[in-house]
Amino acid sequence: MKEKDSIKKLFGSLKGDFDVDMPNKGHENRFLEKLKQQNNPVVDLTSKKSNYWKPFLAVAASIILCFGVFTVMQQQQNNELMDLASVSPELSQTQSFFTTAIAQEVASLEALRSPETEDMVNDAMKELKILEQEYQTLKVDLSESGNDKRVIYAMIANFQNRIDVLQTVLEHIEEVKNFKLNQNENNITI
Repeated sequence: MKEKDSIKKLFGSLKGDFDVDMPNKGHENRFLEKLKQQNNPVVDLTSKKSNYWKPFLAVAASIILCFGVFTVMQQQQNNELMDLASVSPELSQTQSFFTTAIAQEVASLEALRSPETEDMVNDAMKELKILEQEYQTLKVDLSESGNDKRVIYAMIANFQNRIDVLQTVLEHIEEVKNFKLNQNENNITI
């Protein structure tokens, strides 16, 4: 509180000493003319800096921005999972052949689903899911390895394993049907 009072006293004692009147219009021009008459150089407060660096700065900023965008796009492409189709046209055809064959085998398996074969079909589907998860892992490995032939061979082997599983289950189902058919014939002839 004492500080506020002392400031008020200070300004109160200097009350009539401040020049608070506005100068007349053109005061600055008249003042500068008087300075010129004294042959003293006039200091110009507005700086006339050369702005030669600004275009170069804009170009540099554009280059940095383009480089940043390019880098981000490359990282996004690298982060995408690759599969056989993304390696070469021949492998794309191979992948297409295997996926078509697997889809046909799964459709055949589903068509043969019955109460007697339910467990075999369900086991085959579980095995296919495990092989599909392994394939997803192989896709990550392929993306990280940069088209390593060992990973490509493992992916092809994965497709072949799926087909083998499906064909084996279909053969077992056919054996079960033939066994039941033979049992029925033996029962009828006796």
